[in-house]
Amino acid sequence: MSTNAMHHAGGRNKHKDIIFFGTDGIRGNAKRLFTNQLIYKIGFWCNKILSNQGPILIGQDSRSSSSRISNGLADSLTSQGREVWLLGLCPTPAVPLLIKKYNLSGGLMISASHNPPEDNGIKIFDANAKKISTEKQRIIDAGLQKEKVINSGRKGDVINRHEILKDYEESLLKTIGLENFGKIPIVLDLCWGSATACGEKIFKTLGSKVTCINAKPDGGKINVNCGSTHLNQLIKAVIESNSEMGFAFDGDADRMIAVDRKGRVVDGDNILFLWGSDLQDKKKLKNQRLIATVMSNLGFEKDWQKRGGILQRTPVGDTHVHQAMIDSKADLGGEQSGHILSRLNDLSGDGLLTAIQLSKICKCKGMQLSDLLDQSFTPYPQRLINIPLGSDSSEDNIYGSEKLSTLIADVQSDIGNEGRVLVRKSGTEPLLRVMIESMDKFLIESWASKISKLAQEELN
Repeated sequence: MSTNAMHHAGGRNKHKDIIFFGTDGIRGNAKRLFTNQLIYKIGFWCNKILSNQGPILIGQDSRSSSSRISNGLADSLTSQGREVWLLGLCPTPAVPLLIKKYNLSGGLMISASHNPPEDNGIKIFDANAKKISTEKQRIIDAGLQKEKVINSGRKGDVINRHEILKDYEESLLKTIGLENFGKIPIVLDLCWGSATACGEKIFKTLGSKVTCINAKPDGGKINVNCGSTHLNQLIKAVIESNSEMGFAFDGDADRMIAVDRKGRVVDGDNILFLWGSDLQDKKKLKNQRLIATVMSNLGFEKDWQKRGGILQRTPVGDTHVHQAMIDSKADLGGEQSGHILSRLNDLSGDGLLTAIQLSKICKCKGMQLSDLLDQSFTPYPQRLINIPLGSDSSEDNIYGSEKLSTLIADVQSDIGNEGRVLVRKSGTEPLLRVMIESMDKFLIESWASKISKLAQEELN
């Protein structure tokens, strides 16, 4: 074993009995979780499960820790004889697209998506350009519990391939079929992250009059009071610039939330309804079916049914949406958070693609986004509560609380068929998420306060 491999892979195992994979890859605090030892092991086990011996692509967002993790993975993979292509700063959906185009063995995306700058993560794609299966995740999890990995003695090459990002850009432009958007004024919140790599360039190529905010890669600012989870800056910029619409991306640009000229939010549910309605009108929506998650608004479901459509719900997480779309052969699906999957790019969540398609619908209909939003569904008021969890808050602790279970049952009984209560542990952050939905706003606030108080007492 080389001294480098011994440095990374030897020593006491700090990661025993940890389950690393959440709802979207491995994710956590960059300094505490992604030690050099763990990064090396992840590379070793990725080499194992990505079976054929072709090159592996590595992309990254702008976080301060992303280059360290990318270089560590490349070091590990090449020590097993792999050739590694470094894509550099890119949106997550560029990785699966380029895996398919260049027949690669797989790819890794270094990003913690919408999480704060101090976090990071690794998303792993196989040779089919799909996120690896639960079975392969378990193999990696089990492998990371082991104390040592063995160097193959071979050495692969590391090749910088940032120039192939243009193939991703061109693939987005091909989905339009229009020469340009005719100088539509648009604001882009690029979130100091992956969207800065090509977001402005793509919309300018399409003829839009583009204003960008948070427009440079900055690992210390990514997702901080900006992007798809913090819309105040975008709303202000759209209104002040008299733009027709604005698009906010998250850190790795796989999700997008829009804002109309009045500053109203167009979330993933609205995007699915509007895009789905457009496909339905064109008779291009198979079985009138949309795939959404349990978090999607009840008003969306009821109004979609009025259009003769079917809304199929899955657990939270794009992997669940993705699998349901494959199983049901659906054309469109996604999450309220703005993670939208379509057949246009082989069911890969892509914030830039979603923004382009929403712009295209407006252009083709000769309507502003605000006019389209007026034709969307009537939402039920929703209240989402995020309750921080202590490190010892296990699944049994959360779902085994008799007091909490009784209170939630009381809420659902009180709300009846015209509302919902949903409790789940986040798969990406140490939070318990409680969602209450009803047309009675007073009822929501009353129950939200009671659940929040009891949950904090029981779980912390």
